[in-house]
Amino acid sequence: MRIDSRQIEDCRPIHFETAVNRYAAGSCIIEMGHTRVHCTASLTDELPRWRRDSGKGWITAEYRMLPHATHDRGRREGSSLKGRTAEIQRLIGRSLRASIDFDALGPWSLTIDCDVLQADGGTRTASINGGYVAMVMALQGLVETGKLPKLPLLHSVGAVSLGIVNGQALVDLCYEEDFAAEVDLNLVMTGDGRLIEVQGTAEEAPYSIDQLHEMLSLGKEAIQEITTLQNNILGLHQ
Repeated sequence: MRIDSRQIEDCRPIHFETAVNRYAAGSCIIEMGHTRVHCTASLTDELPRWRRDSGKGWITAEYRMLPHATHDRGRREGSSLKGRTAEIQRLIGRSLRASIDFDALGPWSLTIDCDVLQADGGTRTASINGGYVAMVMALQGLVETGKLPKLPLLHSVGAVSLGIVNGQALVDLCYEEDFAAEVDLNLVMTGDGRLIEVQGTAEEAPYSIDQLHEMLSLGKEAIQEITTLQNNILGLHQ
Protein backbone atom coordinates (compact mmCIF):
# COMPACT_ATOMS: atom_id res chain seq x y z
CA MET A 1 0.00 0.00 0.00
CA ARG A 2 1.15 3.53 -0.79
CA ILE A 3 1.22 6.72 1.27
CA ASP A 4 -2.39 7.47 0.33
CA SER A 5 -3.53 3.82 0.41
CA ARG A 6 -3.58 3.35 -3.38
CA GLN A 7 -2.48 0.24 -5.22
CA ILE A 8 0.62 0.56 -7.42
CA GLU A 9 -1.46 0.84 -10.61
CA ASP A 10 -3.97 3.39 -9.29
CA CYS A 11 -4.11 7.04 -10.30
CA ARG A 12 -5.20 9.53 -7.72
CA PRO A 13 -8.88 10.60 -8.02
CA ILE A 14 -9.28 12.59 -11.26
CA HIS A 15 -11.94 15.24 -11.76
CA PHE A 16 -12.62 17.68 -14.61
CA GLU A 17 -14.70 20.78 -13.98
CA THR A 18 -15.47 22.38 -17.34
CA ALA A 19 -16.58 25.86 -18.42
CA VAL A 20 -14.82 27.50 -15.47
CA ASN A 21 -13.88 30.61 -17.47
CA ARG A 22 -16.69 32.46 -19.23
CA TYR A 23 -14.32 34.31 -21.58
CA ALA A 24 -12.17 31.44 -22.87
CA ALA A 25 -13.17 29.36 -25.90
CA GLY A 26 -12.62 26.25 -23.77
CA SER A 27 -11.74 25.84 -20.11
CA CYS A 28 -11.51 23.38 -17.26
CA ILE A 29 -9.94 22.80 -13.89
CA ILE A 30 -8.38 19.36 -13.66
CA GLU A 31 -7.76 17.76 -10.29
CA MET A 32 -5.45 14.78 -9.95
CA GLY A 33 -5.39 14.20 -6.23
CA HIS A 34 -4.34 17.47 -4.63
CA THR A 35 -2.83 18.81 -7.86
CA ARG A 36 -5.16 21.36 -9.46
CA VAL A 37 -4.55 23.09 -12.80
CA HIS A 38 -6.67 25.78 -14.47
CA CYS A 39 -6.58 25.26 -18.24
CA THR A 40 -7.95 27.63 -20.89
CA ALA A 41 -7.95 27.62 -24.68
CA SER A 42 -7.87 30.91 -26.60
CA LEU A 43 -8.70 31.17 -30.31
CA THR A 44 -7.46 33.56 -32.96
CA ASP A 45 -7.21 33.56 -36.75
CA GLU A 46 -3.79 35.24 -36.54
CA LEU A 47 -1.02 32.73 -37.15
CA PRO A 48 2.69 33.01 -36.32
CA ARG A 49 4.58 34.77 -39.09
CA TRP A 50 6.40 31.61 -40.18
CA ARG A 51 3.05 29.75 -40.41
CA ARG A 52 1.17 32.30 -42.52
CA ASP A 53 0.06 31.42 -46.05
CA SER A 54 0.47 27.72 -45.26
CA GLY A 55 -3.24 27.04 -44.86
CA LYS A 56 -2.42 25.25 -41.62
CA GLY A 57 -3.21 26.38 -38.09
CA TRP A 58 -1.09 26.14 -34.96
CA ILE A 59 -1.25 25.14 -31.30
CA THR A 60 0.99 26.56 -28.59
CA ALA A 61 0.97 26.30 -24.81
CA GLU A 62 2.01 28.32 -21.79
CA TYR A 63 2.56 26.96 -18.29
CA ARG A 64 2.97 28.74 -14.97
CA MET A 65 2.96 27.89 -11.29
CA LEU A 66 0.95 30.41 -9.30
CA PRO A 67 2.91 31.95 -6.40
CA HIS A 68 1.46 29.78 -3.63
CA ALA A 69 0.87 26.59 -5.60
CA THR A 70 3.46 24.97 -3.32
CA HIS A 71 4.15 25.07 0.43
CA ASP A 72 6.31 28.18 0.14
CA ARG A 73 5.37 31.15 -2.00
CA GLY A 74 7.37 31.28 -5.21
CA ARG A 75 8.05 34.38 -7.27
CA ARG A 76 5.66 35.02 -10.12
CA GLU A 77 7.35 34.33 -13.46
CA GLY A 78 7.14 36.86 -16.25
CA SER A 79 8.46 36.60 -19.79
CA SER A 80 11.85 35.37 -18.56
CA LEU A 81 11.09 31.75 -17.75
CA LYS A 82 12.90 29.30 -15.54
CA GLY A 83 14.35 26.36 -17.44
CA ARG A 84 11.86 23.96 -15.88
CA THR A 85 8.88 26.12 -16.83
CA ALA A 86 10.05 26.51 -20.44
CA GLU A 87 10.68 22.77 -20.76
CA ILE A 88 7.24 21.89 -19.39
CA GLN A 89 5.33 24.26 -21.64
CA ARG A 90 7.21 22.94 -24.66
CA LEU A 91 6.18 19.42 -23.64
CA ILE A 92 2.53 20.47 -23.31
CA GLY A 93 2.57 22.15 -26.72
CA ARG A 94 4.24 19.16 -28.44
CA SER A 95 1.81 16.74 -26.84
CA LEU A 96 -1.31 18.66 -27.88
CA ARG A 97 -0.05 19.32 -31.40
CA ALA A 98 0.39 15.57 -31.87
CA SER A 99 -3.41 15.18 -31.73
CA ILE A 100 -4.27 17.75 -34.42
CA ASP A 101 -4.85 17.49 -38.16
CA PHE A 102 -3.46 20.90 -39.07
CA ASP A 103 -4.80 20.77 -42.62
CA ALA A 104 -8.30 20.35 -41.19
CA LEU A 105 -7.71 23.06 -38.56
CA GLY A 106 -7.24 25.62 -41.31
CA PRO A 107 -6.23 29.15 -40.34
CA TRP A 108 -7.01 28.88 -36.64
CA SER A 109 -4.42 29.32 -33.90
CA LEU A 110 -4.98 28.16 -30.32
CA THR A 111 -3.07 29.03 -27.17
CA ILE A 112 -3.52 26.67 -24.24
CA ASP A 113 -2.74 28.26 -20.88
CA CYS A 114 -2.10 25.94 -17.94
CA ASP A 115 -1.85 27.64 -14.55
CA VAL A 116 -1.08 25.44 -11.58
CA LEU A 117 -3.33 26.43 -8.68
CA GLN A 118 -1.99 23.76 -6.34
CA ALA A 119 0.91 21.36 -6.87
CA ASP A 120 1.23 17.90 -5.35
CA GLY A 121 3.21 16.12 -8.07
CA GLY A 122 2.40 15.48 -11.73
CA THR A 123 1.64 19.08 -12.72
CA ARG A 124 2.92 18.67 -16.29
CA THR A 125 0.90 15.53 -16.95
CA ALA A 126 -2.22 17.05 -15.36
CA SER A 127 -1.71 20.11 -17.58
CA ILE A 128 -1.64 17.92 -20.69
CA ASN A 129 -4.82 16.10 -19.65
CA GLY A 130 -6.67 19.31 -18.79
CA GLY A 131 -5.20 21.24 -21.70
CA TYR A 132 -6.50 18.61 -24.11
CA VAL A 133 -10.04 18.97 -22.71
CA ALA A 134 -9.94 22.79 -22.94
CA MET A 135 -8.54 22.58 -26.48
CA VAL A 136 -11.20 20.18 -27.72
CA MET A 137 -13.95 22.29 -26.18
CA ALA A 138 -12.67 25.27 -28.18
CA LEU A 139 -12.58 23.17 -31.36
CA GLN A 140 -16.10 21.91 -30.70
CA GLY A 141 -17.19 25.54 -30.52
CA LEU A 142 -15.73 26.17 -33.98
CA VAL A 143 -17.68 23.21 -35.35
CA GLU A 144 -20.92 24.25 -33.64
CA THR A 145 -20.69 27.76 -35.10
CA GLY A 146 -19.94 26.45 -38.60
CA LYS A 147 -16.37 27.76 -38.69
CA LEU A 148 -15.02 24.24 -39.09
CA PRO A 149 -16.80 21.36 -40.86
CA LYS A 150 -15.53 18.74 -38.39
CA LEU A 151 -13.24 18.29 -35.42
CA PRO A 152 -9.61 18.33 -36.63
CA LEU A 153 -8.60 15.56 -34.24
CA LEU A 154 -6.38 12.65 -35.16
CA HIS A 155 -6.65 10.99 -31.73
CA SER A 156 -6.89 11.82 -28.05
CA VAL A 157 -3.93 12.63 -25.80
CA GLY A 158 -3.38 11.59 -22.21
CA ALA A 159 -0.44 11.70 -19.81
CA VAL A 160 0.61 10.29 -16.47
CA SER A 161 3.64 10.40 -14.23
CA LEU A 162 5.34 7.22 -13.10
CA GLY A 163 8.30 6.34 -10.99
CA ILE A 164 10.22 3.75 -9.06
CA VAL A 165 10.11 4.15 -5.28
CA ASN A 166 11.92 1.63 -3.07
CA GLY A 167 12.33 -0.59 -6.12
CA GLN A 168 8.61 -0.58 -6.97
CA ALA A 169 7.06 0.95 -10.11
CA LEU A 170 4.20 3.33 -9.21
CA VAL A 171 1.60 5.27 -11.19
CA ASP A 172 0.75 8.98 -10.73
CA LEU A 173 3.18 9.95 -7.99
CA CYS A 174 2.17 12.40 -5.30
CA TYR A 175 4.77 14.86 -4.00
CA GLU A 176 6.13 12.60 -1.25
CA GLU A 177 6.56 9.70 -3.69
CA ASP A 178 8.08 11.94 -6.34
CA PHE A 179 10.56 13.34 -3.81
CA ALA A 180 11.68 9.83 -2.83
CA ALA A 181 11.69 8.34 -6.35
CA GLU A 182 14.78 6.60 -7.69
CA VAL A 183 13.37 7.05 -11.23
CA ASP A 184 11.02 9.73 -12.58
CA LEU A 185 9.13 9.12 -15.81
CA ASN A 186 6.49 11.18 -17.62
CA LEU A 187 4.49 9.35 -20.26
CA VAL A 188 2.30 10.87 -22.99
CA MET A 189 0.26 8.56 -25.23
CA THR A 190 -2.66 8.52 -27.60
CA GLY A 191 -5.89 7.00 -26.36
CA ASP A 192 -5.24 3.91 -28.50
CA GLY A 193 -1.88 3.29 -26.87
CA ARG A 194 0.70 4.86 -29.17
CA LEU A 195 3.62 6.79 -27.72
CA ILE A 196 3.93 10.57 -28.05
CA GLU A 197 6.67 11.23 -25.51
CA VAL A 198 8.61 9.35 -22.85
CA GLN A 199 10.70 11.34 -20.37
CA GLY A 200 12.53 9.00 -18.00
CA THR A 201 15.39 9.91 -15.68
CA ALA A 202 17.34 7.90 -13.13
CA GLU A 203 17.69 10.08 -10.04
CA GLU A 204 20.04 7.60 -8.34
CA ALA A 205 21.05 4.25 -9.87
CA PRO A 206 20.30 3.34 -13.51
CA TYR A 207 17.15 1.32 -14.14
CA SER A 208 16.62 -1.74 -16.29
CA ILE A 209 14.77 -2.28 -19.56
CA ASP A 210 12.37 -4.56 -17.66
CA GLN A 211 11.59 -1.76 -15.21
CA LEU A 212 10.99 0.62 -18.12
CA HIS A 213 8.61 -1.89 -19.72
CA GLU A 214 6.75 -2.26 -16.42
CA MET A 215 6.30 1.50 -16.12
CA LEU A 216 5.15 1.78 -19.73
CA SER A 217 2.61 -1.00 -19.21
CA LEU A 218 1.25 0.59 -16.03
CA GLY A 219 1.18 3.98 -17.71
CA LYS A 220 -0.70 2.68 -20.75
CA GLU A 221 -3.48 1.29 -18.55
CA ALA A 222 -3.70 4.53 -16.58
CA ILE A 223 -3.88 6.67 -19.73
CA GLN A 224 -6.68 4.48 -21.10
CA GLU A 225 -8.66 5.31 -17.94
CA ILE A 226 -7.85 9.02 -18.34
CA THR A 227 -8.93 8.87 -22.00
CA THR A 228 -12.30 7.42 -20.98
CA LEU A 229 -12.83 10.29 -18.53
CA GLN A 230 -11.84 12.87 -21.17
CA ASN A 231 -14.16 11.38 -23.78
CA ASN A 232 -17.06 11.27 -21.33
CA ILE A 233 -16.56 14.92 -20.40
CA LEU A 234 -16.32 15.95 -24.08
CA GLY A 235 -19.11 13.71 -25.35
CA LEU A 236 -16.72 11.89 -27.67
CA HIS A 237 -16.67 8.21 -28.50
CA GLN A 238 -13.26 7.28 -29.84
